[in-house]
Amino acid sequence: MAEPRVVVVGAGPAGMRACAALAEAGLRPVLVDEAARPGGRIYQQPPDGAGRPARELYGLEAAKATRIHALAPALAGRIDHRAETLAWNCFADALDLLGPGGPSRVEFDALVLATGATDLALPFPGWTLPGVYALGGAQIALKAQGCAIGRRVAFLGAGPLLPLVACQYLEAGVAVAAVLDATPFLAKLRGLPRMLSAPATLAKGMLYVARLRRAGVPMFFDVRRPRVEGRGRVERLRFEAGGVEREVACDALGASFGLRSETQLADLAGCRFEFDPRTRQHVPARDAAGRSSRRHVYVAGDGAGIGGADAAELAGERAALALLEDLGLSFDANRAAWLEGSLARLDVFRRGLEAAYPFPEHMVRDLDDATMLCRCEGIAAGALREAAIAKDAGEVNRAKAFTRVGMGRCQGRMCGRAAAEVLAMARGEALGQAGRLRAQPPVKPIPMLPGLLS
Repeated sequence: MAEPRVVVVGAGPAGMRACAALAEAGLRPVLVDEAARPGGRIYQQPPDGAGRPARELYGLEAAKATRIHALAPALAGRIDHRAETLAWNCFADALDLLGPGGPSRVEFDALVLATGATDLALPFPGWTLPGVYALGGAQIALKAQGCAIGRRVAFLGAGPLLPLVACQYLEAGVAVAAVLDATPFLAKLRGLPRMLSAPATLAKGMLYVARLRRAGVPMFFDVRRPRVEGRGRVERLRFEAGGVEREVACDALGASFGLRSETQLADLAGCRFEFDPRTRQHVPARDAAGRSSRRHVYVAGDGAGIGGADAAELAGERAALALLEDLGLSFDANRAAWLEGSLARLDVFRRGLEAAYPFPEHMVRDLDDATMLCRCEGIAAGALREAAIAKDAGEVNRAKAFTRVGMGRCQGRMCGRAAAEVLAMARGEALGQAGRLRAQPPVKPIPMLPGLLS
């Protein structure tokens, strides 16, 4: 029999561990990734010759980042690594790619999707001003470009990345104006019992906060009604905290209200989706090993549901072992069972994090009708609310037809989640009823090149 053609999309923790397990079994997987070097967003590598120490780039996660980076040279010659290549469509048993050599197509017998996640964006007044970045964008600036997004930076959001990125900027010598948490401080206490299941990880998070406190960085909790002001770019941030109107002077803002799974390729591959009330989003249906509803298509890491980098590594390897088993190849059943048990233990900690950083519903409730929600198409929140009531558009694809929300360059990757939240709240319905924007190729903007659609 010919060797099965296996493709892995994504070279973050999940994708790299999947490739390592497949190569160990004697297969030569094709690894497709948009970045020039492996690591994913969480462990993104700087350009060659940047010369910055791992400790400075990744903080307390430096050892983990170094291990993931070391996998690439260790697997040299055993995987077909296609760097700087976008998988922009999945049709039948093939992926359409766009890389340095132009458009191409790769067929597969089995597919592992380790597509990761991006920041969850929620709109607020002034969020479209130059100088407002996602937390992930702020990290990329430090890691990949060796620069900061500003000289005096404020950070706003809801999630464990908030103190982490603020601490990374502080250690890089950037003035951190303030850290603004949109969730209550008491929520941290509610999440503590479950977070104690992973004391080392909890200790790291507490250390980040302690460093910010020691440096005198102002920290606020239960921040409400944030708005960015400035003439042509960010100059200040106004907000409410503790019932008091406050102001912070800054020239840049990093903002994120959690993470959203990148699921477009799974959708195009024909995977069935289900609503996850914990992460408030639709994700590919999967079993404990990462098998999707479509035969020989596996999902792992944050692209299958938000779990963090440690869980992504385990899930990537577990999906690879499931793939080997399904292809009738030898695999370590004891290792598979251990991986599933470890993932279950990490999920306890994740539940604690979700309790500590609940979704800030007040950001949606307080959203002014005039605030831009869909930047690509220029659609304000009020237009979506009007469609929800006057036109009975309670589902995002129906609302898209009436308002064009999610019809722009990003195909709803930035506004789709917020649109669903606005629709559900406007109609007083459960969030799951608002649905999800159906994926359309290309999953990201691409140039129209000769032969691209052939």
